[in-house]
Amino acid sequence: MAESGPELTLDGTVERFVFRSEDTSWTVARFNTSGHEFVTVVGELVGVQEGLPLRLRGQWVQDKKFGRQFKVSTYQLRTPETIVGIERFLGSGLIPGVGAAIAKAIVAKFGAETLEVIDKTPHKLTEVAGIGTSRAAKIAEAFAGQRHVQDVMVFLRGHGVSAAFAARIVKRYGKDTINVIRANPYRLAHEVWGIGFRTADSIAEKLGIARDAPERLEAGLLHALETASEDGHMHLPDAELFAQTATLLGVAQEPLATRLGALEQAGHVMREVLGDRGACTALPDAWQAETEAATRLAELVKTPARGLALDVHAAIHAFESVTSVTLAAQQRRAVESALVDKCVVITGGPGVGKTTIVKAIVHLAKLVHRKVSLAAPTGRAAKRLAEATVHEATTIHRLLEFQPHEGGFARGPENPLDADMLVIDESSMVDAQLFRSVLAALRPGAQLVLVGDVDQLPSVGAGSVLSDVIASEAAVVIRLTEIFRQAAASKIVVSAHAINSGELPDLEAPAGTTSDFYFIAREEPEAAKATIVELVAERIPQRFGFDPVTEVQVLAPMHRGELGTASLNQALQARLNGQPGTELSRGDRTYRAGDKVMQLKNDYDKNVFNGDIGVILAVDAEEGALRVDFDGRMVSYERPELDQLAHAYCVSIHKSQGSEYPVVVIPLATQHFMMLQRSLLYTAVTRGKRLVVIVGSRRAVALAVRNADAKKRFTWLAERVRLALSN
Repeated sequence: MAESGPELTLDGTVERFVFRSEDTSWTVARFNTSGHEFVTVVGELVGVQEGLPLRLRGQWVQDKKFGRQFKVSTYQLRTPETIVGIERFLGSGLIPGVGAAIAKAIVAKFGAETLEVIDKTPHKLTEVAGIGTSRAAKIAEAFAGQRHVQDVMVFLRGHGVSAAFAARIVKRYGKDTINVIRANPYRLAHEVWGIGFRTADSIAEKLGIARDAPERLEAGLLHALETASEDGHMHLPDAELFAQTATLLGVAQEPLATRLGALEQAGHVMREVLGDRGACTALPDAWQAETEAATRLAELVKTPARGLALDVHAAIHAFESVTSVTLAAQQRRAVESALVDKCVVITGGPGVGKTTIVKAIVHLAKLVHRKVSLAAPTGRAAKRLAEATVHEATTIHRLLEFQPHEGGFARGPENPLDADMLVIDESSMVDAQLFRSVLAALRPGAQLVLVGDVDQLPSVGAGSVLSDVIASEAAVVIRLTEIFRQAAASKIVVSAHAINSGELPDLEAPAGTTSDFYFIAREEPEAAKATIVELVAERIPQRFGFDPVTEVQVLAPMHRGELGTASLNQALQARLNGQPGTELSRGDRTYRAGDKVMQLKNDYDKNVFNGDIGVILAVDAEEGALRVDFDGRMVSYERPELDQLAHAYCVSIHKSQGSEYPVVVIPLATQHFMMLQRSLLYTAVTRGKRLVVIVGSRRAVALAVRNADAKKRFTWLAERVRLALSN
């Protein structure tokens, strides 16, 4: 939309809604101005009904498709000035229980004084036929509530809160909104989705709350712990916590210890001494997830395994005969262990035969009539697992029967899984909270097999589950190191193992032949960006025949910068899908039919999950909606739901975990210095199945390969498991 005028005031009445979101109150409406001219108004209008007289503040904008519209920045309810206006106002649906007929009767009785009667002497409403004492009180309460919403909106907008966030706040606190915010604005950061600490802190400053006020110090401590959780930590040593909080708030560290003690007394944090880390602090959910997981894993391991009425060696030989597959010594040991031990970890890089092992485990478990469940953290990984094993596989959330509306899982100690063995693939992606839920859903007599690559990036969620289970010594660990002949012919596989061993992969282009792994040197970020766009749009499709949208995936180390996901998505969209047509905008993103998009959060109602990638099939700008094809599943989104989507021509390497793509293109530059680490590059390279191209600086590749010191996460799961096993 292009601005076409200064901010001004518009009086009139909401005639009808064209579109409205219940979540954000984003509204497109026809508005009858005082001069009886009908115009289109757009904006977030909280608590507004058809027939309401409003005073709007905003500016005229020019929409490319729908023409001239009035974009609302603020608004206020006007008192109707005519009997007809009052009658329509009351009958608009604003007040529950008052329809057109009752509104007509009330106005017929009280005329121009109707609203004053409702406001100041509501008992007089009982003089109208059909209105008793109870109904009169409800009408007065609803009328007062509506006026209160307007007061709240004025209060919130006056303190810098956007209309969209104001709608969420009013929905959460209702008539108590102003009192709640005045008492402690930091509640917003924890209780209203989308409002972070900085927004709450800005409101607090405008309310005159001191920089060293107890509520501000406590909110800062909690925010530091929440930020640490987002970075993967289960707790923080107090020295780290105090330093981070003091920097965040711009205060001295000394008063923080007292406020941390108050948070502990109130049950908002858990504190304990953890070995040489000294005093440490965790959020209650994180502490509970780790302690429960440790207790349940120890219980699982201590419970004796069922006897196996099977000659394992003979059964493996029979499997090899049926499948024409010969298992290597490491693979045989992994299969044997999975059949007899309570908890087994099978880990290794690409080309070492993890999938073959799982196929053998499933085959042999069925021979002895053991019920096997297969699961993976993502839908794509589960689909690959099912195809490879010819056995049903599902996401962990679906296996545990996640309850989106109630929260939590249906499967647990009171309703355990009907499985003798659970095999989880891509287990490096499993975070501490999910691991706790998995263990809670297993019967103590069941077996658990974790399959994954411990050298990949750890889970997006907090914890380092796979590495911690290995360190706990509770599981039998099989490390697969032998690369099989077919895989060894792949330069992707050879390069990945070189990177993982701390060796610089061969970056020279093969002479006179094609390869599945290339490096293209581009020192300047702008040149690297141009090369990536050219590779995706032209060179790779023309030379190798891959579709640039559905088969080529760019994976970037960072979100910001010339070679970050935001910049590359913008450039790739312009090149691959830049033709003008029907568009739908949300914030700084513009969506078009043909765009490649990624789902950013689990949505169980829509059956789409964090990390799912699809292509937009159709955009309806008038209705504010679009449809996305996720591997044959059609999913519809309305405008307020577009926050769940991001363009996916380029995604972060972290977001690519658990996924595989035919072609991967990786920008790697020294500007990514903060993110250049071995596990990051290794994860990116192992995402490519048939072709991997790195574009950037040789020095950046070398820095990443040398940097094995990825920031260690603060976890204590391994130690808790060892302690539980010793008791």
